[in-house]
Amino acid sequence: MKTSCLTLLFLLPALLLFGQNPNLKLGLLKYKGGGDWYADPTALPNLIRFCNQELQTSIDPEPATVEPGSIELFNYPLVHITGHGNLIFSEEESRNLRAYLEAGGFLYIDDNYGLDPYIRREMKKVFPDQEFTELPANHPIYNQKFKFKNGLPKIHEHDNRPPQGFGLFHEGRLVCFYTYESDLSDGWEDPSVHNDPPEVRQKALQMGANLITYVFSH
Repeated sequence: MKTSCLTLLFLLPALLLFGQNPNLKLGLLKYKGGGDWYADPTALPNLIRFCNQELQTSIDPEPATVEPGSIELFNYPLVHITGHGNLIFSEEESRNLRAYLEAGGFLYIDDNYGLDPYIRREMKKVFPDQEFTELPANHPIYNQKFKFKNGLPKIHEHDNRPPQGFGLFHEGRLVCFYTYESDLSDGWEDPSVHNDPPEVRQKALQMGANLITYVFSH
């Protein structure tokens, strides 16, 4: 079963970009530790809808919920983590996440305010020999269909700090993108949730679309 899942991960990007419909799903990671992994429930569905309209992708409109230690993780080309508090990966979950990322999967993490110290600690279990590296504004992830010449956009203000996008790499390939002090996925939520101005929400969705394009073209 694992072999077929690994093969699927390598095939999914080409299938998506060529407009076929292989029932692609994105995943939301259900982690342990007490943090609210379920925050922003309308975020991924809205991003998927935006990408299917603007990029002509064919992603299943309903994302899946998946645990970090599950073999089902390998069915999803991109998995999202968000929340405000603590999270904990067991040794088995850390190994599974690493195997998933090395096999071609992608992890997108958005600090929903308060996640930062915990995600940095836990991702060291996944890649003990790495630290998060800030991506420059000219990185391709900011320069897909939508151009962000200054890098990651600011969606919500918390501590008067600039937004930052960090990466972890495997054999030169970006396998994890972590957004900090941006609240990007909050900007994907239904307009009534945060009452963001339309132009702010549009920036968030466009940056999310760039992320999807980057993942499925690299």
